[in-house]
Amino acid sequence: MIDSTAVIHPSSIVEDGAIIGAGVQIGPFCTVGANVSIGEGTVLKSHVVVNGHTVIGQDNTIYQFASIGEANQDLKYAGEPTRVVIGDRNRIRESVTIHRGTAQSDGVTKVGNDNLLMVNAHVAHDCVVGSHCILANNATLAGHVTVDDHAIIGGMTAVHQFCIIGAHVMVGGCSGVAQDVPPYVIAQGNHATPFGINLVGLKRRGFSKDALHAITAAYKLLYRSGKTLDEVKPEIAEIAQAHPEVQPFYDFFARSTRGLIR
Repeated sequence: MIDSTAVIHPSSIVEDGAIIGAGVQIGPFCTVGANVSIGEGTVLKSHVVVNGHTVIGQDNTIYQFASIGEANQDLKYAGEPTRVVIGDRNRIRESVTIHRGTAQSDGVTKVGNDNLLMVNAHVAHDCVVGSHCILANNATLAGHVTVDDHAIIGGMTAVHQFCIIGAHVMVGGCSGVAQDVPPYVIAQGNHATPFGINLVGLKRRGFSKDALHAITAAYKLLYRSGKTLDEVKPEIAEIAQAHPEVQPFYDFFARSTRGLIR
């Protein structure tokens, strides 16, 4: 179903069964598969391929040569009808690739709202990218990676499969992330190690001085006290009771499956 207000260049192919919302613009030489839904106001610039069981929300801008919803690169994938779900107001730049999920996981690759995926970024199968995130040029997420809200991943950085990047994290360019990065932390290097709290980003997002002091105290307990994780957990939990902003930092310990960067 194609809304009457959608504008589709005559050189583009939209297969029967695709759902194209109001005000969608599809530029030249795009291909949209039969099981694709594109929400109101989304723009496909040109030479964009959207394939598979893919849902794209409203007011996204997708630049030339992006490939969304294509079969993933997991050798176990056998053509199952897995999905890609993308939210609203994302900017997906040139040559970005977002692959469909696998049957071995939840079967869906997710991207939230208001993200910027720069040139040649890759979001592999079963990844979950939150909202207000930035993946800089050539940032690469392996399968099953989770990126929480407001995270920034620098250019040429690779994230190992199943890793979790916490909220408000900044990962420097040319890094290799092989373990989980707790919220609020700056990480850099190959393999990535912690370099303090993302104070500039947190200030820009309105965190109070008290919150910043509490987050810094929790960070120092984890990384500079010389104590084990089990030893610092009760102390960080106590800080979180007085400062709710620290709670995601504490909760991350239970979420981590690959161990924390050290």
